[in-house]
Amino acid sequence: MKRLYLITGGLGHLGSTIVSRLISRGENVRALILPTDKGERNQNAEYAEGNVTDKNSLKHFFENNGEELYLIHTAGIISIQDKGTEELWNVNVRGTENIIRCAMEYGVKRMVYVSSVHAIPERDDVAVLKEPDDYNPDSVKGEYAKSKAAASHLILEAARKGLNASIVLPSGIIGPGDNGRNHLVQLCQMFLKNKLPMGVNGGYDMVDVRDAAEGTIRALENGQKGESYILSGSSVTIRELLRYMAKASGKKEKKCVPIWIARAAAPFFELDAKRRKKRPLFTRYSLMTLEENTRFSHDKASVYLGYSPRDISESVADMVHYLQKKEKECTKPAVSAMHQGIIC
Repeated sequence: MKRLYLITGGLGHLGSTIVSRLISRGENVRALILPTDKGERNQNAEYAEGNVTDKNSLKHFFENNGEELYLIHTAGIISIQDKGTEELWNVNVRGTENIIRCAMEYGVKRMVYVSSVHAIPERDDVAVLKEPDDYNPDSVKGEYAKSKAAASHLILEAARKGLNASIVLPSGIIGPGDNGRNHLVQLCQMFLKNKLPMGVNGGYDMVDVRDAAEGTIRALENGQKGESYILSGSSVTIRELLRYMAKASGKKEKKCVPIWIARAAAPFFELDAKRRKKRPLFTRYSLMTLEENTRFSHDKASVYLGYSPRDISESVADMVHYLQKKEKECTKPAVSAMHQGIIC
């Protein structure tokens, strides 16, 4: 039977990469986007406008002509803010609940929910973090982590009721294909534009967006109902990340300051960003994550999905070159850029 792949968050960093990867394989793809979404669309994919928080708006996205439906739910809000918002919970939790209901109503054959390693309960610094049997918002810190844990729990509940769904848990996503909406890409963008005041000590596990996309697709094809799979890459310090950026771009390295100095300055960065109506790069919550245990094991995904992430230095170099290319395109005359569909 003919397949139709449904991808929510179709213009997001991961979502758009999944769309491109499926299209390159000759698959039929329909991507869900917000009416206000901007970004480059894949000319061979179909796009449906809708909002995961409004179940009635998802009708066109799920409509089909008898095809087998394979669903990847990537849509969500990523937040490094200390406090949560009603929108965060509406999109990440209630939106996932709407997607689950539609998946069951429309007879989706397979579904994968893209959660986050933030949904995994924290342990001590020497423990290797693996996939939990279930998810509990009370066992994690930060509203973003809590929202992803709550949504992941809903997926497992639905799987127990019969929905053929599994979960993938990417670490910090990095790599080409995004123009700064991703926080790690924003860091690189600021570095390239000489607008990054400093780096900080600490680090996190980072994974190439192309590897996360491939792992997600493999989970859709080979994952087991009710199972979770960590899609991590390698643990990288911010100092190393900036060194890779400097090497790929030819720019000078940035110095890194101790976490306690950055933490003391974080409220001022947040206030300044709010005044300029910009998104802050460093917050107290994001700095906290740089000190946490990031020993994530992707052994389960490697064994059962054939998952194999690339070296992160390659990801950084490709991201730098992608952003530099986009910057050059945006310096072309406005009419030329407009005709090429460039979003600057």
